Amino acid sequence: MTFEDFLNIPPFSLPRQEKEKALTERLLDLTKLHQANCPAYANMLEAVGFNSDEAESYRDLPFLPVRLFKEMTLKSVPDDEVVKTMTSSGTTGQAVSKIYLDRTTSANQQKTMVKIVSEFTGSGRMPMIIIDCPGVVKDRAMFSARGAGILGFSIFGAKKIYALDDDMKLDVGALKEFLEVHKDRKILLFGFTFMVWQHFYKELVRLKDEGITFDLSNGILIHGGGWKKLISEAVSRDEFHRRMQEVCGLADIHDYYGMVEQTGCIYMECECGRLHASNFSDVIIRRPLDFSEADVGETGVIQVVSTIPESYPGHSLLTEDEGSIIGIDDCPCGRKGKTFKINGRLKNAEIRGCSDTYAAKF
Repeated sequence: MTFEDFLNIPPFSLPRQEKEKALTERLLDLTKLHQANCPAYANMLEAVGFNSDEAESYRDLPFLPVRLFKEMTLKSVPDDEVVKTMTSSGTTGQAVSKIYLDRTTSANQQKTMVKIVSEFTGSGRMPMIIIDCPGVVKDRAMFSARGAGILGFSIFGAKKIYALDDDMKLDVGALKEFLEVHKDRKILLFGFTFMVWQHFYKELVRLKDEGITFDLSNGILIHGGGWKKLISEAVSRDEFHRRMQEVCGLADIHDYYGMVEQTGCIYMECECGRLHASNFSDVIIRRPLDFSEADVGETGVIQVVSTIPESYPGHSLLTEDEGSIIGIDDCPCGRKGKTFKINGRLKNAEIRGCSDTYAAKF
């Protein structure tokens, strides 16, 4: 299948065998593309003795550790075709990944994201509340993961406001006016998990104690970027949902898993609380001792594959997260594909994720 073929079918429609065949064909093509155009990647494939003729499945393709993008310049297009450079989130002093995008890869990231997210929000654009400050997206040439996340989800918003000012304080007046103008409409909210909790939820609680309330019962919240700080505060997913509904009536809430190294191919949480791999991507759980594929339910290191990257060799990556597969083609929500859960970061791995790196300040 070509990338256009993936775009032309519903994003959670392919059963296991069909998806295996489609991903193998596309990912093998991408491996050959990057082997021919990225000398550093070609050297790595040669070093491990990779032979594309022997690959029977995308599971057999080599994977790169995500950390390599912090240590090496990896791109498969000439410098004059790079239209955007994206950087990962990181705490002070950490090296950041640099991801080089050409027009095709950048456009396909956006098209993929629209296909996936629309399955959860509907196809229409909605009034949108961004739970962040406007200053984070000012440098359009050098996108941080945080800015890229905001701008990526902004395509689903018709009228948009930032709920926080550049001091990360809730703009109560602007929020009140926005909700009044759009009171009869479905509203999309987007933010990174810890910021939603620290600067939005906690402020709504404080205001409610003063008799000031907001009705977000028509809202859909999409949030991501890590749970490390909230888990340390004993705030589970269920507790997060319960508290948000109590303070403002917000009940339609979806976490997502994604990374700047594979922007576009995000993994959305369904109404059953499972993260879903779409047709555009997949997750493989690897045993840490020998990197063999783990069984369903077995915890290991998460590998992610993506059909999108053409300007850099980011189509098969080993993350520094651990998790497990819940099931395949069997989610009660009816969507096909693997479902999985994240257990957290590997021991001694650097903090990353927009929510967790921001929360490190606290």
